[in-house]
Amino acid sequence: MQWSEAKAIVTGGASGLGLAVVERIVAAGGGAAILDLQDAPGQAAAARLGATVAYVHCDVTNENEVKSAVTAALGQLGGLNLVVNCAGVIGAGRAVGREGPMPGELFVKTVHINLIGTFFVDKTAAALMQKNPPSADGERGLLIHTSSVAAFEGQIGQVAYSATKAGVMGMVLPLAREFAQFGIRVMAIAPGIFMTPMASAMKPDVQASLAAQVPFPSRFGKPEEYALLVQSIFENPMLNGETIRLDGAIRMQPK
Repeated sequence: MQWSEAKAIVTGGASGLGLAVVERIVAAGGGAAILDLQDAPGQAAAARLGATVAYVHCDVTNENEVKSAVTAALGQLGGLNLVVNCAGVIGAGRAVGREGPMPGELFVKTVHINLIGTFFVDKTAAALMQKNPPSADGERGLLIHTSSVAAFEGQIGQVAYSATKAGVMGMVLPLAREFAQFGIRVMAIAPGIFMTPMASAMKPDVQASLAAQVPFPSRFGKPEEYALLVQSIFENPMLNGETIRLDGAIRMQPK
């Protein structure tokens, strides 16, 4: 598939990694729909990027809302051949902290947004993508999950987050095998430490400490580098059923 022909849904696309993907698609001449709960930033991004970008309010934990949003996005884009799942929360906290055990609601909320939300979007989009006319290779679309290095080396305090990021990675191969009959690929990207809105709010000394842990390049990843990998996956049809670490060779320590 050609990047200039991308017609994408990007969840969590109002900021951070998702917004960088939207910007890269638009720069190449493609179209994108931002699905997010951040109405003001999402609408502002759509207005700034032009007529090929739409903003659709969507809570990925609500199955009916996902169906409506994906259908609306398809209509506004005039097609759909890419989904990039960037919607997510950190859900930080120890299983047993100073104030006692973690509230079950925190763990459940993290699972609902990061894991179940990704599945809701995947299945809804795939049901529409399967109707696309195939490319020369028989390809009809691509689903990308955002995992994390925490799926491999979860730190203390990341039990909920790590579980969900391992979960979205674990869905990749079975979905890739199932959707092969439709010509729909499924991949995941596992970023390391990236300069997202959350990271930019950290104190400078904390940022410096984290950056020093990355072997090379010893800095935070840039959202544009995540978007570049999304493009590479989109353009290479042999990339399927796999998770790619994008982390500068970092291996996280226990804490």
